[in-house]
Amino acid sequence: MVRDYKSSDLEALVGLFQRSVREVASRDYSPLEVSAWAPELPELDAWARRLDAGGVFVYEHNAEISGFARVDDTGCFDLLYVHPKTQRQGVARALFDRVISWAASRGIRHLHAEVSVTAQPFFERMGFHVVKEQTVERRGVSLRNVRMEKQIDAEPSVPEDAPQTTRR
Repeated sequence: MVRDYKSSDLEALVGLFQRSVREVASRDYSPLEVSAWAPELPELDAWARRLDAGGVFVYEHNAEISGFARVDDTGCFDLLYVHPKTQRQGVARALFDRVISWAASRGIRHLHAEVSVTAQPFFERMGFHVVKEQTVERRGVSLRNVRMEKQIDAEPSVPEDAPQTTRR
């Protein structure tokens, strides 16, 4: 289930972020890049400030956090991470749908994101398109990513390949 973030989730989310980068994104990034992106000693104060604003959502199943996402009031979709053991089980999709719903309810019609090479295929499946490939710096190390954008409707729509239901 997707729920709103609580400050008591902080350490669990940071730990999930670190595992996701180290175990999933590591297939596309070097050990040096991974260490710069997800350092051993995270800055919890900075994370707390970041997660305290915008729409922050947590996917929880059987009292375990499986993923989280964040979008801000400008439409910047800046966090989407899923625990390595729950990859490809609908967690990212459920979080994505909640982000779209939150943004649409606030009149946000345009989302943008700086997306890792690892996450790019998922964002493309969700209707984002690449604006440009770029290099960003984290702790003095250059990492490749892509800037992506998506226009959203006032109401979230069901993708064409999703099962359709008929109403009578």
